[in-house]
Amino acid sequence: MNPSSYIRAQQFKSRLSVVAGMLLRSRETQAARARNRSREICRLRQLNQEQQQVVLRFERQVAHMRSQIIQLKVENERLRQQPPALPDDPPLPGHGFGARMMSLCVNLARRIGFRPTVACLRIVFDWLGATEKLPDWTTIRTWLLRVGVAAIEEPVEPADDWIWMADHSNQIGPEKALAVIGLRASKMPPPGVALTHQDVRVLCVEPGVSWNREDMAEAYERLAEESGCNPMAVLADGAVELHEGAEILQKRREDMVILGDFKHYAANVLKKIVGGDKRFAEFITLIGRTRSVIQQTELAHLTPPSPKPKSRFMNLTATLKWARMVSWQLANPRSKGRRGITAARMTQKLGWLRKYRDDIRRWDACQNVVSEAATFINEQGLFKGAAEQLRELIERLCTDATSSEVADRLLAFIRQGESKLTEGQRLPMSTEILESSFGLFKQLERQHSKGGFTSLLAAFGALLRPSTPETIRRDFARVSVKRMRSWISENLGETLAAKRQLAYQELADAA
Repeated sequence: MNPSSYIRAQQFKSRLSVVAGMLLRSRETQAARARNRSREICRLRQLNQEQQQVVLRFERQVAHMRSQIIQLKVENERLRQQPPALPDDPPLPGHGFGARMMSLCVNLARRIGFRPTVACLRIVFDWLGATEKLPDWTTIRTWLLRVGVAAIEEPVEPADDWIWMADHSNQIGPEKALAVIGLRASKMPPPGVALTHQDVRVLCVEPGVSWNREDMAEAYERLAEESGCNPMAVLADGAVELHEGAEILQKRREDMVILGDFKHYAANVLKKIVGGDKRFAEFITLIGRTRSVIQQTELAHLTPPSPKPKSRFMNLTATLKWARMVSWQLANPRSKGRRGITAARMTQKLGWLRKYRDDIRRWDACQNVVSEAATFINEQGLFKGAAEQLRELIERLCTDATSSEVADRLLAFIRQGESKLTEGQRLPMSTEILESSFGLFKQLERQHSKGGFTSLLAAFGALLRPSTPETIRRDFARVSVKRMRSWISENLGETLAAKRQLAYQELADAA
């Protein structure tokens, strides 16, 4: 023993048993610690094994996902290299195309025309990489004509609440086309919702040279016989022959109502009150001069809108809006709209509007009354109490005696229509949906709309409803190509275009 340790040991005064006990307790403490550490080591080893199993499982999943990614890339590359599969569309019997393709082409042609439909589909098919053949534009034209004739000849649903809307459309030459569309009063959209093309159907499309009172009476009677229904109401614009011809139907049905079109009546009111103003005539003349002198200058963006040769007072809003805009520009020389225009040039070319400031305000008030009233009639229809409801809406717009006079005349017209209705009855009083149908037809005709009626008149019935594969199958089952051509021959005869072609052919033959 180290001497120093021996000396220190002699200094302890505890008995040997105490020292021995202390050593024993120390040994037991160390043994307990050793056992705890052994158990912890076992636990950690077990946890490590479990974590290794988890890692192994994830590694297997990652490997499987990588394998799937590789397979998907291969499949995607394979699909990318082959053209897409278009929907199953077996050809209809006797046709080279299926009903799906036919309905697609017909719906496109209604919107953009025949040749553009083929060009549009070719662009899309090329982008898709599809190699399927496309129909010729003449084929699509034939399809649309068949759908149109089928719509015109579709049996009319038997009911006693049919409403007819009648009007004429003319292009050049003596011919006018009578169009009658119909809807059932029980199926009118709810108040607040205007009629759409899907709410109506074509009942008659008939061109003719003479449409006097007797001709119209005969046409109405023929339509009533063919449809098997006497209408509860006939709605037409102010044409005398349309109204007087309808009187023959009142012999078939005494409670039938004949109504005038509100929009045409309102346009006539504006024509009498605003158009009869000498200052308005001067105003329109100056607009025409202004258009010709500024449209090729730095003021071109301030050019007045083009005039409407027909129904000017049904399209007065754009002209008055232009006048308000230019008047504001004249009063605000620092506006962005006058950049690059000197004050002298602005005054020289457009300053004349200043002396019409009060007139424009007065005419604009009249137009606001008409627009508000037309919207009300389009959305609410005609019913008992309609005039009173409308009066409450438009009286705030009557800012002077002229606009008040317009309002009074419009309300009187509606009250006259109300007097023909029974309590609870609600009918349309606007043929705007028919006017817009004529617009769709002229859009389909495009440049031919100024050349007289052609065989495209047969397509008029197809313009009010979209086609589906189901309706294509049904329409084609009812109307063959032969029947379509027969309808054209019976109703159109020799068209103006055919006569023009014959005249040029005679010149060529004589040369």
